[in-house]
Amino acid sequence: MKIVKMECFVVPPRWLFVKVVTDAGIVGWGEPIIEGKAQTVKAAVYELSEYLMGKDPMRIEDHWQTLYRSGFYRGGPILMSAIAGIDQALWDIKGKYYDAPVYQLLGGACRDSVRVYSWIGGDRPGEVAREAREKKEAGFTAIKMNGTEELQYIDSYKKIDEVLERVAAVRDVVGSDFGIGIDFHGRVHKPMAKILAKELEQFRPMFIEEPVLSENNEALREVARASTIPIATGERLYSRWDFKKILSEGYVDIIQPDLSHAGGITECKKIISMAEAYDVAVAPHCPLGPIALAACLQVDATSHNVFIQEQSLGIHYNQGSDLLDYLVDPSIFEYTNGYVNNLEGPGLGIEVNEETVKRQAGIGHNWKNPIWRHKDGTIAEW
Repeated sequence: MKIVKMECFVVPPRWLFVKVVTDAGIVGWGEPIIEGKAQTVKAAVYELSEYLMGKDPMRIEDHWQTLYRSGFYRGGPILMSAIAGIDQALWDIKGKYYDAPVYQLLGGACRDSVRVYSWIGGDRPGEVAREAREKKEAGFTAIKMNGTEELQYIDSYKKIDEVLERVAAVRDVVGSDFGIGIDFHGRVHKPMAKILAKELEQFRPMFIEEPVLSENNEALREVARASTIPIATGERLYSRWDFKKILSEGYVDIIQPDLSHAGGITECKKIISMAEAYDVAVAPHCPLGPIALAACLQVDATSHNVFIQEQSLGIHYNQGSDLLDYLVDPSIFEYTNGYVNNLEGPGLGIEVNEETVKRQAGIGHNWKNPIWRHKDGTIAEW
């Protein structure tokens, strides 16, 4: 069996799909994307595809190592996302060839299902109490919300109080036995992050996410000293080498590798195993499409230290198209009491509706994240 064609599809709301075709008629799908850089990643996928033409798709590890190590310049969000989508598609092909879900090829399942959480509140969090109640009534047992709007290095306690009021309102409507993840989104600098982490303890959050930007991870030492809330980070780390330092330093309790950004199934399985050796939990990052989520669920099924999975159904980014719109059978992601069962179909366990993909690719997208500025005109972290 040989790879004979690779094709990319830029589809709304902000996703990029790749289709890998073999001469045996088996097709694999992947989701390589950096949100806001779809065309750049698409170009990288096509550059990498030159090596793969005519190759045996079953040699996944060798292809991964070649795509990564054959470039003198390697790593980073664009190249690792391109590799990630290709890797997902190759695993999809392999599973279909053996008529087995990917998780069976990774050693088999250690769980029957995985807990999922839902987003509330949008970029500038508002109406969070109402939305949290709706998610609880829909059967979810955990949500995640943006904690803040933009914050200066040193900002007002009024903004701190506003965060506390929002989280208090959510805790009040969902009760004590409900997970609340609070995403700082890298918007918060070290001085304010320490204050927020300490003040939020009273609400017993499930975790605080990216309390500082990943390039400032050395500050996690001080954030961890300020609070007992579990610290989560990692969506902007792209390889096991990126995760090595934060795991060895011991200040992170939860890592969040993204299977569409951090080298795909092959790499993220290794990252998650590294975390297990450090007694660190995993909550894979996935505010993306159905192929990315399917890849996550395949790895989750085999990973003892995964405790919850992000998913994008109804997320504020999904304008015009949503998570289930590209699937032949949307019920595959049916959430029951806050959990989703392992996917049992061959490969990634989903059937992509190619007709819908091609139609939506005709629409495409040019999604970009907003650009925020502080009152003094300086650029703010989004």
